[in-house]
Amino acid sequence: MEAVRTYDARLDSKKRLTLRGALFEYYHVTELESGSIMLEPRELTAPFQISTKSLEMMDSSVRNLKKGIISEAIDLSEFGD
Repeated sequence: MEAVRTYDARLDSKKRLTLRGALFEYYHVTELESGSIMLEPRELTAPFQISTKSLEMMDSSVRNLKKGIISEAIDLSEFGD
């Protein structure tokens, strides 16, 4: 692996290190036994979100269950134990 850029850096008074010209906002840090530190860029994404319509449907289903409005039992015995 060939170095694209090298420079010296030091920790500030709060033990932070600044990366010059960083291309990413987030990095995964791996500290090796040798004292080397490896940074891998990370792209954080919003967690999977359930749509409002799906949440409303689940709420409606729970209300119906509490009222006793339920369907017939489904036979799943053909799928095994």
